[in-house]
Amino acid sequence: MQTEASRRAWLATTLPPWGWSLLCLALTSSGPWMCHAGDDGFRVESEVFVNNADQPVARSLTLFRDGVAWDFLEPALADGDDKRTAKGADDAAAGEIVLHDPARERIVLVDPARNVKTQIDAIRLERLSVSLASWARKSDDRLVRWAGGPDFGEGMTESNERIELVGPRVRYTIDFTAPPTAETADVYRRFADTAILLKALVRPGGLPPFPRLAINRRVAAAGGIPTNVSLEIDSRAAMITGRAETLRCVHKFHPRLLAADLSRIEEAESRVAVAAPVELAEFAAMPLLAGE
Repeated sequence: MQTEASRRAWLATTLPPWGWSLLCLALTSSGPWMCHAGDDGFRVESEVFVNNADQPVARSLTLFRDGVAWDFLEPALADGDDKRTAKGADDAAAGEIVLHDPARERIVLVDPARNVKTQIDAIRLERLSVSLASWARKSDDRLVRWAGGPDFGEGMTESNERIELVGPRVRYTIDFTAPPTAETADVYRRFADTAILLKALVRPGGLPPFPRLAINRRVAAAGGIPTNVSLEIDSRAAMITGRAETLRCVHKFHPRLLAADLSRIEEAESRVAVAAPVELAEFAAMPLLAGE
């Protein structure tokens, strides 16, 4: 039987840094999303926790500006490892970068440490969604078949600030709050929906994303943006798979970008420009650096 420490270590070493960010978004979450080109942007700080741990296994910062979103990701941490980036908020080299660029219908994953990048077109994610839904609905596994959708109404309950969805051996819970504008809620949902499909493409093997997409639509319809998100997995299934019984993500929303954020975006743009392009399979197969 796995100990809590071994589960945390397994999770921390299995997902690359950008995988943790996408997992976090997957817990919170189609079509293109856009901010108004002249807006001031906004920022979302996120932390991922495993089971009842007090310390996060990963952190990320997402910056929305001029119609694109930038994810800046800290490496996933093993149990007992309290390393944190100490280079300052303007250092884009602290971890991987994910650029969501809906105007160009692309997502770019960047590894600054190795100076490589890979690009994924929006049409690839759309095709994945169709094929994944078809596969899930034909599955022999009751949980996978349920997660293929399309209807999750019977298991969903909601109040003014919380939505829950219960399925076979799983429970999703999302607490949300109202952002400054309804447009902000819709922008964030569409971004998160894209990110959850990206996770399914880059790191396949988890639950199909459709329950989470359904929840995100309800949160956005209520004019909300997530603040606390959890996925609880039946303890028997967790033991078999070696996965955590509970994954929790905490989001902190800020309605304006900081001066350091603008510098970080500028640095990230430079890194995207100079990174060497590689295929997705090569990018995803690259081993983590020692100590990550």
